[in-house]
Amino acid sequence: MHHKLGEFEEIVLLLVAAQHGEAYGLSITRAIEKELSRPVTMSSVHTALYRLEEKGYVSSHIGDAEGNRRGRRKRVFLITAEGKKSLIEARDARNHIWDMIPKFVIEFS
Repeated sequence: MHHKLGEFEEIVLLLVAAQHGEAYGLSITRAIEKELSRPVTMSSVHTALYRLEEKGYVSSHIGDAEGNRRGRRKRVFLITAEGKKSLIEARDARNHIWDMIPKFVIEFS
Protein backbone atom coordinates (compact mmCIF):
# COMPACT_ATOMS: atom_id res chain seq x y z
CA MET A 1 0.00 0.00 0.00
CA HIS A 2 1.36 3.39 -0.96
CA HIS A 3 1.01 6.32 1.44
CA LYS A 4 1.24 10.00 0.55
CA LEU A 5 3.70 12.15 2.44
CA GLY A 6 2.61 15.20 4.39
CA GLU A 7 4.86 18.27 4.12
CA PHE A 8 6.49 17.79 7.52
CA GLU A 9 6.97 14.06 6.93
CA GLU A 10 8.62 14.88 3.60
CA ILE A 11 11.04 17.29 5.30
CA VAL A 12 11.91 14.71 7.97
CA LEU A 13 12.37 11.99 5.35
CA LEU A 14 14.58 14.26 3.24
CA LEU A 15 16.78 14.87 6.27
CA VAL A 16 16.95 11.15 7.10
CA ALA A 17 18.26 10.66 3.55
CA ALA A 18 20.63 13.65 3.78
CA GLN A 19 22.07 12.46 7.11
CA HIS A 20 22.55 8.95 5.74
CA GLY A 21 23.26 6.63 8.64
CA GLU A 22 23.53 9.48 11.15
CA ALA A 23 19.88 10.56 11.45
CA TYR A 24 18.22 10.57 14.85
CA GLY A 25 15.64 12.75 16.59
CA LEU A 26 17.90 15.54 17.81
CA SER A 27 20.00 15.73 14.63
CA ILE A 28 16.85 16.12 12.51
CA THR A 29 15.34 18.67 14.91
CA ARG A 30 18.51 20.77 14.76
CA ALA A 31 18.71 20.48 10.97
CA ILE A 32 15.12 21.69 10.51
CA GLU A 33 15.79 24.66 12.78
CA LYS A 34 19.09 25.51 11.07
CA GLU A 35 18.36 24.78 7.42
CA LEU A 36 14.74 25.96 7.30
CA SER A 37 14.80 28.53 10.12
CA ARG A 38 11.70 26.79 11.42
CA PRO A 39 11.10 26.14 15.11
CA VAL A 40 10.20 22.52 15.81
CA THR A 41 9.85 20.28 18.83
CA MET A 42 11.71 17.03 19.12
CA SER A 43 8.44 15.27 19.95
CA SER A 44 6.95 16.33 16.59
CA VAL A 45 10.06 14.99 14.83
CA HIS A 46 9.83 11.70 16.74
CA THR A 47 6.12 11.43 15.88
CA ALA A 48 6.93 11.92 12.19
CA LEU A 49 9.79 9.39 12.35
CA TYR A 50 7.56 6.73 13.90
CA ARG A 51 4.80 7.42 11.33
CA LEU A 52 7.39 7.09 8.55
CA GLU A 53 8.56 3.82 10.08
CA GLU A 54 4.97 2.50 10.24
CA LYS A 55 4.58 3.37 6.54
CA GLY A 56 7.80 1.51 5.72
CA TYR A 57 9.69 4.63 4.56
CA VAL A 58 12.39 4.41 7.22
CA SER A 59 13.89 1.66 9.33
CA SER A 60 15.64 2.15 12.64
CA HIS A 61 18.08 0.52 14.97
CA ILE A 62 19.53 1.36 18.34
CA GLY A 63 22.96 2.94 17.98
CA ASP A 64 25.86 2.90 20.39
CA ALA A 65 25.85 5.04 23.53
CA GLU A 66 28.22 7.89 22.89
CA GLY A 67 29.02 11.31 24.27
CA ASN A 68 27.16 12.60 27.30
CA ARG A 69 24.03 10.46 26.96
CA ARG A 70 24.40 8.85 30.41
CA GLY A 71 24.43 5.38 28.86
CA ARG A 72 21.28 5.98 26.79
CA ARG A 73 21.53 4.80 23.22
CA LYS A 74 19.92 6.73 20.37
CA ARG A 75 17.62 5.32 17.72
CA VAL A 76 19.18 5.85 14.29
CA PHE A 77 16.95 6.04 11.21
CA LEU A 78 17.68 5.02 7.61
CA ILE A 79 15.60 5.60 4.51
CA THR A 80 14.21 2.44 2.88
CA ALA A 81 13.65 1.68 -0.80
CA GLU A 82 9.97 2.58 -0.33
CA GLY A 83 11.00 5.86 1.29
CA LYS A 84 13.27 6.69 -1.63
CA LYS A 85 10.46 5.92 -4.07
CA SER A 86 8.06 8.13 -2.12
CA LEU A 87 10.53 11.06 -2.09
CA ILE A 88 11.10 10.77 -5.83
CA GLU A 89 7.34 10.73 -6.45
CA ALA A 90 6.85 13.80 -4.22
CA ARG A 91 9.67 15.66 -6.02
CA ASP A 92 8.31 14.74 -9.44
CA ALA A 93 4.80 15.87 -8.50
CA ARG A 94 6.09 19.22 -7.22
CA ASN A 95 8.27 19.72 -10.30
CA HIS A 96 5.31 18.93 -12.57
CA ILE A 97 3.25 21.64 -10.89
CA TRP A 98 6.17 24.12 -10.97
CA ASP A 99 6.49 23.45 -14.69
CA MET A 100 2.81 24.37 -15.15
CA ILE A 101 3.40 27.93 -13.90
CA PRO A 102 3.96 30.39 -16.76
CA LYS A 103 7.46 31.86 -16.44
CA PHE A 104 6.20 35.46 -16.32
CA VAL A 105 4.12 34.68 -13.24
CA ILE A 106 7.15 34.02 -11.03
CA GLU A 107 9.72 36.28 -12.69
CA PHE A 108 10.75 39.45 -10.95
CA SER A 109 11.13 42.58 -13.05
